[in-house]
Amino acid sequence: MRVLIMAYGSRGDVMPPAALAAQLRELGATVRVCAPPDEEFTQLLAASGVEHVPFGRPVRPLVTGTPPSPDFATEFAAELVAAHFGTVAAAAEGCDVLVATGLMPAGARSVAEKLGIRYVYGCFHPFEIPSPHYLPSPRPGPPAPTDLTDNRALWDLDIQKVNALYLAPLNTHRKAMGLPMVDNVRDHVFGDRPWLAADPVLAPWEDLTDLDLLQTGAWILPDERPLPADLEKFLDAGTPPVYVGFGSMPMRTATDVARTTVEAVRAQGRRVLVSRGWADLGLVDDADDCFAVGDVNHQMLFRRVAAVVHHGGAGTTTTAARAGAPQVVVPQFVDQPHWAARVAELGIGAAHDGPNPTCESLSAALGAALTPETETRAKAVAATIRADGTEVAARLLLDTTHTELVGR
Repeated sequence: MRVLIMAYGSRGDVMPPAALAAQLRELGATVRVCAPPDEEFTQLLAASGVEHVPFGRPVRPLVTGTPPSPDFATEFAAELVAAHFGTVAAAAEGCDVLVATGLMPAGARSVAEKLGIRYVYGCFHPFEIPSPHYLPSPRPGPPAPTDLTDNRALWDLDIQKVNALYLAPLNTHRKAMGLPMVDNVRDHVFGDRPWLAADPVLAPWEDLTDLDLLQTGAWILPDERPLPADLEKFLDAGTPPVYVGFGSMPMRTATDVARTTVEAVRAQGRRVLVSRGWADLGLVDDADDCFAVGDVNHQMLFRRVAAVVHHGGAGTTTTAARAGAPQVVVPQFVDQPHWAARVAELGIGAAHDGPNPTCESLSAALGAALTPETETRAKAVAATIRADGTEVAARLLLDTTHTELVGR
């Protein structure tokens, strides 16, 4: 069995495909992953023993560099689609199935169609899929009538936005390949039965959409790395600290976010563990109650902290929930406000109101997350989070594809 998985995006987009690829390898499949050429992604996939086929531009400079011009989105979309029909298509030669994830893989299904191989689209959250229902706004607190949103109307608007970016380049390449034209990029990419790689407790979907989703559980890459010795020394030197990290978010609009977060944690009488991330956070002074880390094993670390303050990415939310750590989510965009709302709804943490924390606002959210009641609830929910999502997806993929191949 030969499988190609593709994902364009930040670390949160690449880690789930890496997890699925590693599980597929354990089950005997040959796997390669098309992902951005950033060195950290190359290292991540190499550590999992997975072949990395770089495609597209490096992501980190796009996220952390100078904001692009207004015309960049259109140009970049065409560039990305060209990479789907170029690098990704070449990598898919000889494969039996193509799994598409990440930033709008507009050309992936066309590649699978032309090669005559199976196609699966996997998404990591259910919050932006079509719904016939009215949904509450993902703001913390009880919704007001004006907060109710017609998700179907938003979906229709999103279709227009996606078509404006991807439809013309997609159809240009399809025409060159002798394939019929597409009139709705979103529906084309989703296919008949998209897969939802998210935990059912954290991301229930039944009331959100009328799509025929297949929920596998989250694709989690096991991390066996020991914590660095200096971090172990800091953890052992006092009470559990509060972890603060925003992953691949540059936090451009927040004012002096490192100092703000450190002061907010200290205001709660807690030690601070700062993760540098793509915002390049660091220490604000030389006090011994604060420590800075780079890329470390979150699965191990989060079991040893008092709370996790983060941006609300699907991976970080799931990792903190599995560890039983109370959370404070400071959402920035896309699905993150919804994860924040879900954390608050489950009682396993607090949702910060908006993307730009102040010392006062973050300290207040921490006060809610650090209560004994929240800690107890977080540990109770941790016991319900599934750990088998990656294996479920891999076996389903292999079993179904094997059946299809035998039937040819």
